[in-house]
Amino acid sequence: MDVGLAKQITDYVIENKEMHYRLAFSYVKNTEDALEVVQESIYKAFSTMSTLKTPDYLKTWFYRIIVNTAIDLMRKKKKVIVVDDETLAQYNLSTVDHYADIDLQKTLENLPVRYRSVVILRFFEDLKFEEIAEILDENVNTVKTRLYKSLKMLRIQMNEEKEGLC
Repeated sequence: MDVGLAKQITDYVIENKEMHYRLAFSYVKNTEDALEVVQESIYKAFSTMSTLKTPDYLKTWFYRIIVNTAIDLMRKKKKVIVVDDETLAQYNLSTVDHYADIDLQKTLENLPVRYRSVVILRFFEDLKFEEIAEILDENVNTVKTRLYKSLKMLRIQMNEEKEGLC
């Protein structure tokens, strides 16, 4: 076990725990599952740290672990959606409604995972195309193409919903 690398991973995970949680949550949409994804990702990172050939790629390597772990969890649970108390409280009629980005969130959730992943990593995590390609183990041009296709799909879906309201 490389003690220096283990320390570097530990420091990175601690310094960026909020970003890791946010990334996991953007996939699983549930606090407990997001925490489970982060915890499992940390375990996987330490179990497979020998696969990290260059410490300069620690961020993209760990993001890939989180994304894959989140996707694995979603596959396990399939379409079973458990609503937590916080989400349930948002739908309580006695509370004030907040409509910010609800349509965008719903539309984004309707995208296939491979398209949603690119949008989340690019716009919510503010990663560069090269980093996204590394995380998703795809070609940079594939990532760009998926981003543009997903934006087109989002635009079409948002326009259809808008026209349906008129």
